[in-house]
Amino acid sequence: MTDWAAPNLPTTKPNHPGGTDRLTVPNLPQRLQHELAKLDDNIPFRPRSRYIHHTWAQTFFSRPEYYFQPSTIEELQKIVTLARRTHKRVCVTGFGHSPSTLTLTSSWLINLDNICHILEWDVDGKPGHVRFEAGISLHNLNQQLAEKGYTLPNLGSIDVQSLAGVISTGTHGSSLSHGLLSQNITSLTILLSNSQLVTCSPQKNPDLFRAALLSLGSLGIITHMTFQTVPDFNISWSQRLVPLSDILDNWGDTFWKQREYTRVWWLPYLKRAVIWSADHTDLPLRAPNKTFYGGKFGYYLYHNLLALSNYFPRILPWVEWLIFGMQYGFQPNTYTMTAVEPVRTGLLMDCLYSQWVNEWALPLSKGPEAIRRLSAWINREPELLHSIPFPNASLYVHCPVEVRVSDTRQNQHHTGPANCRPFLDPTCKSEPTLYLNATLYRPYGRDPPCRDRYYEAFEWLMRDLGGKPHWAKNFLYTDRRHIEDMYSEDGDMQSFLRVRDESDPHGMFLGEWHMRNLPLHNSAAKPLVEEELSRRKMGLGWGDGVLWEGMVRGPGAGVDIDAGPEAMRTFLNQGAGAGMGVGQGGGDDTPTTMSQSFTSRTSEESFDVLVKD
Repeated sequence: MTDWAAPNLPTTKPNHPGGTDRLTVPNLPQRLQHELAKLDDNIPFRPRSRYIHHTWAQTFFSRPEYYFQPSTIEELQKIVTLARRTHKRVCVTGFGHSPSTLTLTSSWLINLDNICHILEWDVDGKPGHVRFEAGISLHNLNQQLAEKGYTLPNLGSIDVQSLAGVISTGTHGSSLSHGLLSQNITSLTILLSNSQLVTCSPQKNPDLFRAALLSLGSLGIITHMTFQTVPDFNISWSQRLVPLSDILDNWGDTFWKQREYTRVWWLPYLKRAVIWSADHTDLPLRAPNKTFYGGKFGYYLYHNLLALSNYFPRILPWVEWLIFGMQYGFQPNTYTMTAVEPVRTGLLMDCLYSQWVNEWALPLSKGPEAIRRLSAWINREPELLHSIPFPNASLYVHCPVEVRVSDTRQNQHHTGPANCRPFLDPTCKSEPTLYLNATLYRPYGRDPPCRDRYYEAFEWLMRDLGGKPHWAKNFLYTDRRHIEDMYSEDGDMQSFLRVRDESDPHGMFLGEWHMRNLPLHNSAAKPLVEEELSRRKMGLGWGDGVLWEGMVRGPGAGVDIDAGPEAMRTFLNQGAGAGMGVGQGGGDDTPTTMSQSFTSRTSEESFDVLVKD
């Protein structure tokens, strides 16, 4: 990975603590064995136990009852059917890059890494339209695209995530020529809680499509997608240290549109910033310059200074001066780092150490005000300059603050389908979007002492400026009441929740994170929702990582899922869930084979047919 910090370091290891070879095959409870016997035994059911799931940053851990890595869609359907019949929540994870509790569960956890194949090239005769299974990672997809002369036109900071995860959380890059990565998706197939596959697009089941483009894993399991790629190309990039005033004085189109891709790392104590920018190029490939901070010495020096700052926070301004001075020179514009790389690698950066990330989207025009006010608060300038009602005495924060942009307005430069903005898209509809990311590193897994006060003030300022949080990040002082207000004007949140309830009436895909952050007012009628039981520190060897434990509510929270076929039919019809096989000889009350219960309806049928009697 290439980055402002350590471009020559190896990539991050995947989320398999201790290796999957240490997992065990569990003894299945009698209820599960009974339901398993009703299904086709030619399709594997391979639960594993003793798995410890954690976020990439090791901020949170959980111990799912069962862990699955299915290799086929039929195997995935079998898992969902058995989860529904035995009252289990299902949670899906990929790389676990979100540092939040979004992918934590004590119930059933599914990883889609093995459902990762490209299925069709030039779909419907359209060059560059590629259909693939949603468990494939950005990295592997781009490698296979390159063999055919194609690439993804935009990336975030890393490429280890699965495409399903990227879409479900609203991943973006940094360019006013591009929006969310999902804007290049032309169709999706999603596995619902009734074990049926449904295809959606701008023309077919458009509401389901808009909900699935940023689903937060709460609708079902994305299994396939068709993506509009572009001819492969290289980029020429450069980065340098400049005074912050150079950026703020030339804000807007003047600065952000000089090159196709631009991102900034703001150094709040130095009042300077690192600018990274890139354009298409025909120049020959050229590796990045080797610099002080491009190797292990700089990497571990910074890491250990951050660790020391947990005990002596006052050194952080000095750390900022030293590390970035050694990298770019101690005066602005004294050193420029350059390279020419394929876009699939040139856009990447090394995330360095375990970290908390609190990123918000707000109108681009609010950027100078946001940076000036936050700078005044961090540097303890008069309250008149920031108006943030939280104390800042003796508070010192990590650098840098990441500044990125996107433009998700229709008919801009992106080439995705028109009029298919995700319901939960946090970006601005009337102007380009600015992303501010208050990153706090966790040296050796330890949380910095400034976190709570810094994030409380940062989130207050973002809300004051009309911002919305990035769904996958750590917004700690913003809850469902705030979020309901943020999405109340256009009815998009209500539309999303309607589609969500139609797709998953029992709450099979809902966890504590969803209950805390989404205004799910009718959640009491969802018996498969998982609630939080406890949190506690993992202990020695895991830093300040927290072990999360939950429990599925069970059928007593709403309708009894085993109340009998007539009661179930009535509930499903009223709750818009009749697509569970009712009327097809394949309902949960009927012992059927897998082929009968899973193929009674196909992915080409309308979502409206699946959810209505």
